[in-house]
Amino acid sequence: MGSSANGVAGDPAATSSGGRGVDKGVDFANYFCTYSFLYHQKEMLCDRVRMNAYYNAVFDNKDHFYGKTVLDVGTGSGILAIWAGQAGARKVYAVEATKMAEHARELVKANKLQNVVEVIEGSIEDVNLPEKVDVIISEWMGYFLLRESMFDSVIFARDHWLKPTGVMYPSNARMWLAPIRSRLADQKMNDYEGSMGGWRSFLDETRTYYGVDMSVLSKPFSEEQKKYYLQTSLWNNLHPNQVIGTAAIIKEIDCLTVTVNDILNVRASISSTITAEETRLCGFAGWFDVHFRGSKENPAQQEIELTTAPSENHGTHWGQQVFLLHPPICVGERDNLDINFSMARSKENHRLMETVNMDKGYGWFSGLHQF
Repeated sequence: MGSSANGVAGDPAATSSGGRGVDKGVDFANYFCTYSFLYHQKEMLCDRVRMNAYYNAVFDNKDHFYGKTVLDVGTGSGILAIWAGQAGARKVYAVEATKMAEHARELVKANKLQNVVEVIEGSIEDVNLPEKVDVIISEWMGYFLLRESMFDSVIFARDHWLKPTGVMYPSNARMWLAPIRSRLADQKMNDYEGSMGGWRSFLDETRTYYGVDMSVLSKPFSEEQKKYYLQTSLWNNLHPNQVIGTAAIIKEIDCLTVTVNDILNVRASISSTITAEETRLCGFAGWFDVHFRGSKENPAQQEIELTTAPSENHGTHWGQQVFLLHPPICVGERDNLDINFSMARSKENHRLMETVNMDKGYGWFSGLHQF
């Protein structure tokens, strides 16, 4: 849920990101406009895990910022740009695609950094900077890391504006998957069955009162409701005891070298061992972490991690992405799961992701989860 600085249709980045043919107005209505509201910025600014990680990454590694040029991609409220200025940056270019840039500009001025931080309203693909930069900092991560496809614009910024010796903040990212138990599986099944019960009552009433038999639509209605209730992934903040097996990495990203093509699809074959006593496998949870390590040539003095893993006390606004199984499966301690995971960018909306097919070693689960 990073701030906005992405490209649109007509831009080279829009084509490379999978956003080919995306109308600029539609993209703004579906995505950018959300970030132009202060209430949405406040939600992210209140995420202490997020804020502490970025704050510590900057101020524990001032040598990466002091006297340097910095580019903040999708600055939002401008807080990362302000921190970079407070850490001693010579110049900070803060790029924001929405009218939030006006608020960021006022905030920079109120913190007496207007001579260091320059707020630029526009997409990063359209911006022409007067120089290349030593650091690119951005909070680009969406749900399960890649939703929203904002990372495309960070890659564009890196390829066009980062010096060969420059560093990325964050520098690395990982995606994780683990088996879970959750009452959500029962709840969503009950919701589906309740919806179908309502449909059957509707059929009876329409036949009785209006003389029209609509039962021919029962199958497409059922498929529609299955997709809505059973085949759509869910946001959740899980407790660690809901994770019932070992977590595995399904994707590792080096922000200095990754390409857009590398993140259009995520495929992984992983294994997980059940660590709980006899319980129900209700699905899988996906989360991510990012690291601030600098680069091999210019490592951070203090490596910082930001994790969105299930936490007892420190959940984040990203939570976890939950992919439910219907029906759940009984598993026992030390059972092994072999999981083939596949996720791709949605063809209908390049901001969204879809998972198709999970082979979990206990039979075949085939479905479409869009998020």
